[in-house]
Amino acid sequence: MKTYYGLSEAPRGLGPSAVTIGKFDGVHAGHRAVIAELLSVAHERDLTSIVITFDRHPLAQLDPLARPDALVGTEQKLELLADAGVDVTILLSFDAALASMPPREFVSRVLHDICGTRVVMVGADFRFGARGEGNIDTLRTLGTEFGFDVDLIPEVKPGEARKVSSTWIRELLAAGDVERAGELLGRTPSVRGMVVHGAARGRELGFPTANLSPESEGLIPADGVYAGWLTDLSEEGRRYPAAISVGSNPTFAGVPPKQVEAYVLDEELDLYDHVVDVSFVARIRGQVRFTGIEPLITQMNQDVAGVRALLSDAP
Repeated sequence: MKTYYGLSEAPRGLGPSAVTIGKFDGVHAGHRAVIAELLSVAHERDLTSIVITFDRHPLAQLDPLARPDALVGTEQKLELLADAGVDVTILLSFDAALASMPPREFVSRVLHDICGTRVVMVGADFRFGARGEGNIDTLRTLGTEFGFDVDLIPEVKPGEARKVSSTWIRELLAAGDVERAGELLGRTPSVRGMVVHGAARGRELGFPTANLSPESEGLIPADGVYAGWLTDLSEEGRRYPAAISVGSNPTFAGVPPKQVEAYVLDEELDLYDHVVDVSFVARIRGQVRFTGIEPLITQMNQDVAGVRALLSDAP
């Protein structure tokens, strides 16, 4: 996949192309259905498949207090789009200039001049241009002028009334339901970050953990203990089974909130300064404040046994 960062980097005449536009936060099952249709149409009509997306949620510019947490970071999103088979991604900076661009200018500069668009594929609630003035009717009118078709993509509903959405997945992760969130994502939820030095309490207790930097990317699920995997991206993607703790560890004072710590089973690894993905397969339990060290160690041994049993059955 070829990636262009911003309008200034994207050359004119990438097309003729089939284009879809959106935030694509999480690149979940609904997004992948759109991309699959995009690739199908591009193949049938001998077009380049192009995804236009943004470096941040539009609300980060339009209404920062209402901006939701991102399910994945930008690097993760681009990797997921590449894995989906897209030919080109144009990553636009959702800044004041883009937010104020009139619908017609967006179509002229981006869809016509850069993409050479022949078909645009979007959902029925698609809005674009300054103050969201552009809608599907606007796009169709401009498509007649600039020579492209507009195809509506149906919503993906997994056997129930609610459509797959980033909002729904955020709700599930906030409740610790990583299994259901994974079903909607089509993959195991994960966070990515660098392993940093912590307080070394896990090592003192016999459970040394890889502590992720607070600047990690990806939405961290609810506090608790999870079964999952640690993938060392600094070592060609080697994957290890792990018991993962999320939260402030209420047994000890002074631990920062939403800390992600992964105890790799059956391995002694030096992961400091390595970039890793920590993925969450299932929640074992919530956070508990223990009365002392011995009850905590007993529970941690039970947690590891539970993680081992659960992962032995996981794909």
